[in-house]
Amino acid sequence: MEVVKQTDEYTVIKKRSGRFGVKNAAGKWINGEEKVKILVAEGLIKAAVPAEKPAEEAEAPAEEAQAAPADEAPAEEATAPAAE
Repeated sequence: MEVVKQTDEYTVIKKRSGRFGVKNAAGKWINGEEKVKILVAEGLIKAAVPAEKPAEEAEAPAEEAQAAPADEAPAEEATAPAAE
């Protein structure tokens, strides 16, 4: 393992597999979102951050999904009596 960067708060280590590990000042491994934030801040990885949609855009697809089945129902009813 190779020490990539060492600060007072944490140590970034590159493993032989090419993956990174982060240890805190007490020597315990840091995982999850905190690890990703540190590695992105150091420029060692690029993480895909999902873009947040405004509330108006997030509600619009839900309304369209509800409207679609209602539009299809009358068409089915119209064809059903004609078949009899």
